[in-house]
Amino acid sequence: MEKIEEQFANLCIAKRCALTEDSTYLLDIDVSKSVLAESNHLVAVSCSNKSIKVYNRETLHLLREYSSHPGLLNGVRFAHTSENMLFSACSDGTIKCWDTRLATQKTIQLFSGYPSNVFISFDINCSDLIVCAGTEKVEEDTFMVFWDARSNTNYACTAKEPLGTYSETHNDDITKICFHPNKPNLVVSGSTDGLVNVFDINKENEDDSLIATCNSNSSVSFIGWSGKDYKQVYCMTHTEGFCWWDLTQIDSEEPMTLLQIPDVREVVFTENSNLNYLIGGLYHEKADKLFVVGGTAMGNIHLINCGIDGLSLVGTLHGGHSATVRSFYWNMTDDSLLTGGEDAQLLLWKPGAVERSLVKKASMKIASSVQQRVRVHRNSLKSKKK
Repeated sequence: MEKIEEQFANLCIAKRCALTEDSTYLLDIDVSKSVLAESNHLVAVSCSNKSIKVYNRETLHLLREYSSHPGLLNGVRFAHTSENMLFSACSDGTIKCWDTRLATQKTIQLFSGYPSNVFISFDINCSDLIVCAGTEKVEEDTFMVFWDARSNTNYACTAKEPLGTYSETHNDDITKICFHPNKPNLVVSGSTDGLVNVFDINKENEDDSLIATCNSNSSVSFIGWSGKDYKQVYCMTHTEGFCWWDLTQIDSEEPMTLLQIPDVREVVFTENSNLNYLIGGLYHEKADKLFVVGGTAMGNIHLINCGIDGLSLVGTLHGGHSATVRSFYWNMTDDSLLTGGEDAQLLLWKPGAVERSLVKKASMKIASSVQQRVRVHRNSLKSKKK
């Protein structure tokens, strides 16, 4: 624990992406799983202006920009076994896949949903064989939609139809989908109905595939896997709550719940800086520790340790962002950190780094109407879009 605290405290800004005149929120970050040198890694960012930007991870130089989305973006993911394949989900009911080596806006794969589908979450499993997306509730229907992700060069321009759907286990918007890090048949889903469901998609039907149902008692904003062999799941809520469950206790008489906190802001105390919101979580394999990442309205970033006895602040990063931080990616290999925020900045933090750029930071908050739309689920329990 002391080592993690020291590593976090030593993080400094190494690179800052070039600020643009187009003020936009950086909503999601993913990094390519390259087996080559670190300098060959790519960073993909989904933005509130319906574009995806791809950067060189070391220099943060912009390499590609995909802007042909007719709807709002809801996630970006690199394939696990092919470092140049990049996927994104869109509210128009499609999942798109690009080859980042090609200087074109044209997709190499297109996955289409059913006519009423509005995708607000998605993920691809660790073997890159299955893509799954979660939908908004339309009338009384909400779906987890599945596709075969394998490419067919003979029909590259043809939209792929779904393999099937799950439709009985959630009754509201499916806000998050997350496959197991190394078991391609396991997937967890979270919803505004408060439920976090764990499935084994190798089973023949939805009823048999449901392994566990956990109740967060609030609208789910983030889900993930943790623990040795990733046998635990956790979630965060739109009311800044935190829940953590142990799946090894499914068939035992012991409780599955490891920790449940309705509002993290009321139990984590910080010096000279508030905790205003939660961004997400990460499981650090080397340290065998689960952490929650939160922040302040002025852009400070808090790292919070999770234990069965409660939550505790590890440390705080200052001086990077000037507005709410929306996304992050922690690289376990070199203990670097990527963060993106509402100030339209992408930052690369490294231990002991010195930022060479003298560009003055500026808050570039955009209109509240956009903020409300990209954070639509924060108020989803009060009012629903039909």
